[in-house]
Amino acid sequence: MKKGILLVLLTAIISGFSIFINQFGVSVINPYVFTGLKNIVVAVMLGCLLLAMKERRLLKDLKKKQWLLLLVIGLIGGSIPFLLFFKGLFLTTAAQGSFIHKTMFIYVMVFATLFFKERINKKLLFGGLFLLLGNAFLLKFIPHSLSQGDLLILLATLFWAVENIISKHVLKELPPRIVAWGRMFFGSAFILIFLVITGQVGLIININSNQIIWVLVTSVLLFGYVMTWYSGLKHMPVSLATTILLLGAPITTLLTFISTGIISRIEILGAGLILVGVILILKLIYKIKPQEKKLCQD
Repeated sequence: MKKGILLVLLTAIISGFSIFINQFGVSVINPYVFTGLKNIVVAVMLGCLLLAMKERRLLKDLKKKQWLLLLVIGLIGGSIPFLLFFKGLFLTTAAQGSFIHKTMFIYVMVFATLFFKERINKKLLFGGLFLLLGNAFLLKFIPHSLSQGDLLILLATLFWAVENIISKHVLKELPPRIVAWGRMFFGSAFILIFLVITGQVGLIININSNQIIWVLVTSVLLFGYVMTWYSGLKHMPVSLATTILLLGAPITTLLTFISTGIISRIEILGAGLILVGVILILKLIYKIKPQEKKLCQD
């Protein structure tokens, strides 16, 4: 359980940096080509990791049902939402994109209750809501209307929520590296099909050295994200894991503050609300009994 929490905390840190940096990348390259190239690079990195750790046998031993589940994870986790998210990020701001993405814990809680019979813990829910409200103040984003970009990111977030539920189920039988590889490998294949159908695959040939650098930098972040996320998710409830991800948004805001040098009273209030949310979640984590930890892993 502790290992899972530490890994997901690391995922949240990576996410905070990633959303901030990705907006620069998506501003200099076609968003669909950008996400396609990133996913391909990460799929290759994960493939090399599997070969280096001599885990090819695990792939050969996969059953048809497991291959099908990996294919579904690649479709609804590694392709469609990436295309939606980065197109949305191109049309909106990093702050708004970060906030909408962090609402995922709400949808995951609902799905986890329906499919895994996870009971919604009040402290976890209130802690998550405090974090979400704090993020809203920090990001200066009180949702009263949604732009086209915001709606695309919201739709991507819903896809990722469903994918996390399926991934949690698959992780009962398969190692995190295999699930991460399946998501990125099949996701890359679907994105390439999309680029061919829409006539954009030729844009890959014309990218320049500056764009390649952005692809490589963000690919490293994405590799770290999927490795820590699936490794952590295997050892903890999916609703708790997605709630901890909320801690990524303040990092995005801090990076924005560093780049602009401006902070307001509203942002200080937001930081205070986030602190309350973190305390509630940490109190919940340390009160989990040994038998509950075993249940979380099952």
